[in-house]
Amino acid sequence: MNWLAHAFLSEDSPAFRLGNLLPDFLSASELAALDPLFQPGIRRHHWIDRFTDRHPVVRNSVRRFASPYRRVAPVLVDVFYDHFLSAAWSEHSRQPLSEFVGEIYQSFARYQTRLPPRLGPVWERMQSEDWLGAYQDFSGLARALSRMERRLRRRVDLAGGLVELRRHYAALADDFRRFFPELRAALPPAIIPDNSASRPASP
Repeated sequence: MNWLAHAFLSEDSPAFRLGNLLPDFLSASELAALDPLFQPGIRRHHWIDRFTDRHPVVRNSVRRFASPYRRVAPVLVDVFYDHFLSAAWSEHSRQPLSEFVGEIYQSFARYQTRLPPRLGPVWERMQSEDWLGAYQDFSGLARALSRMERRLRRRVDLAGGLVELRRHYAALADDFRRFFPELRAALPPAIIPDNSASRPASP
C-alpha cells in the first residue's frame, strides 16, 4: 500500500497518521530517534507493509505483470491499489477525500518542529502538488510514479508501468476489492502513549 492507504489505515490522530507516512522518508535510525508520539504510526506502517507483501492476493497481482515490469511490480501494485482506494473512496469513508487529505497536510505544519528539518521541503511539495489526492486519474498516477523514479538508484521507467494497469485494470481492481477488507480487519490495536494524539507541537 502507498501513502494514501497508510494514512487511511491510521488511528484518528494527526501524529499517528504522520508517523504512518514517515518510514518512506527516513532511515531506521532516524525513525528510532523521533519523538515517541510518532512511534505507534511508524509501527503500523511496518505492519501494513509486512502484511501486504505476504498476502496471496497481492502476490497474485504482482504475477499479472509482464516483463520488463515484473521486477518493479510490487512498487506499482502499491501505487495502483492507492488508485483503487481513491477511486472508490466513498465506499470506505464518509469523510470526503479532499477533506481527509487536507487534514493530513495540516498535520505537517503542526508537528514540523519535531521532525528533521530536511523534511520541510518534502511536505511543501506534497501539499502544493497534492500527492495524496492525485491517485484518482492516470495523469496523477503518472506524476506520482515519475517522482518515485527519481528516488531510485537505478533508472526504472515506473510511469511506463501504467500500461500494465490499463491491461489488467479489471483484474487488479478485483484483487484490491478482495484484499483491502482483509487488511482492514486484520489491523492490530495500536498502543499510543498517553496524550500523544492531542499534544500539539510547541509554537
